[in-house]
Amino acid sequence: MRLALALAAEGAALGEVPVGAVLVQHGQVIGQGFNRPIIDSDPSAHAEMVAIRAAAKAASNYRLPGSTLYVTLEPCSMCAGLIVHSRVMRVVFGALEPKAGIVQSQGQFFGQGFLNHRVIVEGGVLAEACGQILSDFFKARRAKG
Repeated sequence: MRLALALAAEGAALGEVPVGAVLVQHGQVIGQGFNRPIIDSDPSAHAEMVAIRAAAKAASNYRLPGSTLYVTLEPCSMCAGLIVHSRVMRVVFGALEPKAGIVQSQGQFFGQGFLNHRVIVEGGVLAEACGQILSDFFKARRAKG
């Protein structure tokens, strides 16, 4: 999670909402990223999407069994769907996302019976630090007007 936080800070320095993600498989980091929708002009370029795309390319496989995704913010619905489709085994997230988080805040997406893959979830890891980087970013943005 500390690497994900460092990636979030990297994104914040570039003006992106500071969310970082790291995907680990068999004890190795095989994908990482931070939010990039502004930089890439791509609304799907969330940190999770960037990390999973990199991991799939590194693994030469669109499925990532046995992997764990560490992300600083509770995933949204788009990213939760990607997590299921890529067969990520476990998601560990930091801060809750009360408006759009679909793992715990606005629903328990991974517990839905219609899904063909089950994801293990652990939330609240380094939650204070993960939430603080977001709070600081938006406070600075509001101060700029």
